[in-house]
Amino acid sequence: MIRHLALLLTLATATCAPLPMKGETAQLPMPSFRFDTQWLKMPVNLATGEMVAVAVDKNDHLWVLHRPQTVTGRTPANVAPPIMEFDRDGRYVRGFGGPGSGYEWPGKEHSLAIAANGDIWISGSRLEAEGDDMLLVFDAQGRFVRQIGQRGKSTGNGDRRNVHAAADIFIDDREQAAYVADGYGNQRLVVFGKDDGAFRRMWGAYGKAPPDQRPGPPPADFHAVGLEPEYFYGVHGVEKARDGTVYVSDRMHQRIQAFSAHGRYLRQVFINRDAPSPTTASGITFSRDPQQKYMFVADWGNHMIVVVDRRNMSVIGTIGHRGEAAGEFRGPHLIDTDSKGVIYVAEVQGRRVQRLIPSDRPYQEKSNERSQPLSRP
Repeated sequence: MIRHLALLLTLATATCAPLPMKGETAQLPMPSFRFDTQWLKMPVNLATGEMVAVAVDKNDHLWVLHRPQTVTGRTPANVAPPIMEFDRDGRYVRGFGGPGSGYEWPGKEHSLAIAANGDIWISGSRLEAEGDDMLLVFDAQGRFVRQIGQRGKSTGNGDRRNVHAAADIFIDDREQAAYVADGYGNQRLVVFGKDDGAFRRMWGAYGKAPPDQRPGPPPADFHAVGLEPEYFYGVHGVEKARDGTVYVSDRMHQRIQAFSAHGRYLRQVFINRDAPSPTTASGITFSRDPQQKYMFVADWGNHMIVVVDRRNMSVIGTIGHRGEAAGEFRGPHLIDTDSKGVIYVAEVQGRRVQRLIPSDRPYQEKSNERSQPLSRP
């Protein structure tokens, strides 16, 4: 028996006020979307918790990662497995994952990525003792393939075997590489071989070597006094464009930095530096036109999607604000786009997956509600 994850099907449209960067001229019009919060359909006996990540495969099936431990009031048999697959119509196909023999399951699920061969990569973000210092790979049927690193074994930014509470993963099938935003415990972007898990390279902010020791958090007014930190603090998202440019979200420094595939620094764009929450740039995805003209950035702390002109790295607008309705967000975390340009957003506090469907019928948004700080997702 199938039911919708929420009570009512709600579709809406919105436009957003342009927010050009100082000294930049936006070259692209602001895109418009309809919003659907009722698309996913689950078996009636399975409950889901915090939705933390989404990834679209080559068949436009959506894979979702959630945190079963955040479900309350249900027996284990009535909690959905952490990894779930949905078809193009949002129907539940299968689920798997969780602790098992031969591998170390994360203590706090965080991200997933899909390779062209169907392999599914998983990261965890637990930082405490025995933290999530590993990545896991499963095939599309849920069979364990490989583990990179070991629980609680990280030796820091110079470690070539272990990550340290990695936040996000991007699989480049052409290069046969996995780009990992190793940013809760470390301050780096690290690249592993897709088929062997071997270390290839790493870099920090501005393409420099990551710091030897974990730096402290940035001062609250660092950008107001003109300070541009030379290190990452909260490497949370990573995405590679078709042209080979790698984009890394430095969440606590409210910026996206762009690099060549081998770590040469190119440019950066700041994301909502003056917004109420300093925890901004989280997940990254692109539009599906050949040039990938638009970059969409989930601003987790301020509950919105920021739209960037990828060519000139300028902000051209925002989508949404804090709320429960369609077109509103609560903790937008990691995001992805399918072949039709539909954007999927995993909302941690909202405990849902919302999809943004391209539309040419905009209407004016309601006034924003002031954002409130959230705990680390």
